[in-house]
Amino acid sequence: MSTRIDIRKSFIAGTWYPGTRDELARMVDDLLARVPTPSAQTEPLALIAPHAGYAYSGQTAAYAYKQLSNRDFDRVVILGPSHSEDFGAFAISAKKFYATPLGDVELDADFILELESKLRVTRVPNDREHSLEIQLPFLQRVLSSFKIIPIMLSRPFYIVGPDAYTHCQKLAFALAEMAKTRRFLIIASSDLAHLNDYATVKHNDAQFAELLRAYDIAKLVEYMWEENICRACGDTAIITALLAAKQLGAQRVEIFSRTNSGDVTGNRAAGQYTVGYLAAGVYKS
Repeated sequence: MSTRIDIRKSFIAGTWYPGTRDELARMVDDLLARVPTPSAQTEPLALIAPHAGYAYSGQTAAYAYKQLSNRDFDRVVILGPSHSEDFGAFAISAKKFYATPLGDVELDADFILELESKLRVTRVPNDREHSLEIQLPFLQRVLSSFKIIPIMLSRPFYIVGPDAYTHCQKLAFALAEMAKTRRFLIIASSDLAHLNDYATVKHNDAQFAELLRAYDIAKLVEYMWEENICRACGDTAIITALLAAKQLGAQRVEIFSRTNSGDVTGNRAAGQYTVGYLAAGVYKS
């Protein structure tokens, strides 16, 4: 039986998404209902989904999570950036549950223990990171029962440069090894460009999407750090997911939706701060 001290409370309910169970369930269900039912017969090894407030990126995220229709995973590894604190390369909440208005989601203690035997993982007693939590209500509405492995990454390409790739490789290899005895889905939580111009965001995100669709990890990494114009806050989450999926036999990336805050609000003026969003899946064939 869990106690309140075991539960990481929501820090974004009522702001980034609705704060009551009924309102949140209705919003997520409505967003999912607007997405066509996927025709793909193969299940994704990984998904990429944005993590802005649902009013901004919720519809884009719904395109990713619609791919889980009539599928079931009992474990989900969620990779996301730590926006405000440096917890080291890899960090996981020390709590046993994440709370949302839809209920508590249990962390997979056994999985985390094995991961800690392969990597140095910081266990964080308290955090306010939104990039992991914001994925949960969608998962709660599309999966029947699941546990999570929520991993915060604090070494983005746009800050530490090429050294970030080493961390991505280490985590990807560990996850691929663990996939030999466990079946799980990987979620890479990331927004795309964050820049003070709508047109530039559209242009840069289009370049990013082209490289992603080609599954060209080397050129994606180069784009992320050498030019430093990508500014995808979850760049290491994306690369880690792509690397892990590649080791598991992935050959194809499908992009379901790409938009940005200017498209959502209608404010596309020059010089307007704009954030890009993308939903994609990674498949074996």
